[in-house]
Amino acid sequence: MLAALTVTAFGAGIHLPSVHGRVEPAQIATTAPFDKPGLAHVGPDRYEVYLTGQIWTFAPSEIRVPAGSTVTFVATSRDVVHGLIVPGANVNTMLLPGQIARVTVRFDRPGEYPMICHEYCGIAHHTMGGKIIVEPRS
Repeated sequence: MLAALTVTAFGAGIHLPSVHGRVEPAQIATTAPFDKPGLAHVGPDRYEVYLTGQIWTFAPSEIRVPAGSTVTFVATSRDVVHGLIVPGANVNTMLLPGQIARVTVRFDRPGEYPMICHEYCGIAHHTMGGKIIVEPRS
């Protein structure tokens, strides 16, 4: 058991959230990069999405990237625990208030991918969603 924990913590880089990679939830709206949520082109076929979850929406709620793009989601919650799952892609993470989550995925197939909150966040939880539109390369 201790060997498995050691390998997981140090070999795979999986560990509990800490103050590193954290933003004060009350100041998310004024703290970069979350003060301007959206898509940033960071290199050839590489993008970062600065995303926040809040009752009952994602900001931004629509993201457009070309097929063959690698996208890193840099995300957090402004209020309560939310989830971010993208069916058809390898994205499934929890958004804790102020804790910065990072998930990287490559979108090769053009199409529309839904973004869904999978953690119950209140009475209108079922309305919380968005979409990623992967456009064909021209």
